[in-house]
Amino acid sequence: MSHNTHELDRTDILILKTLQQEGRIPNTKLAKAVALSPTAVLARVQRLTEANYIQGYHARLNPKKLNAGFLVFVTVLLDKTTPNVFEHFKAAVQAHQEVLECHMVAGGFDYFLKTRHKNMNGYRDFVGRVLWEIPGVRETRTFAGMEEIKETSMLSLANALD
Repeated sequence: MSHNTHELDRTDILILKTLQQEGRIPNTKLAKAVALSPTAVLARVQRLTEANYIQGYHARLNPKKLNAGFLVFVTVLLDKTTPNVFEHFKAAVQAHQEVLECHMVAGGFDYFLKTRHKNMNGYRDFVGRVLWEIPGVRETRTFAGMEEIKETSMLSLANALD
């Protein structure tokens, strides 16, 4: 079966959905779940990985058990008159594991960060040691998470065949 990197069929979607829910599923069990031979399903998973539909497999760790239970969202406004300000900022956030996500956004600020820390003191240390030391950072706003209602990296695949 030949597929270019943009063609998916219902079996591919079922494989992706199953792997997204259970990344450690044995190949034989995955094959049974999607009604293919183990060889055929392995070939499809390899193709989906090579085509970058599957970007990796990770253990989901409990931040509260690992002294990273304090969730903080931060908006960052940069001084656009500073040369290379965006490149400096991107490099700085890449270098710090406290930053879980960083998104350039449209609106009243430039970046939206998701960060995790031990507690408020840990966050305050991070801000002083990292964020306010990045050249071109003009303003930050902090939003401490009070309760996590939903956190997932699982994608809806409802429109994947459109």
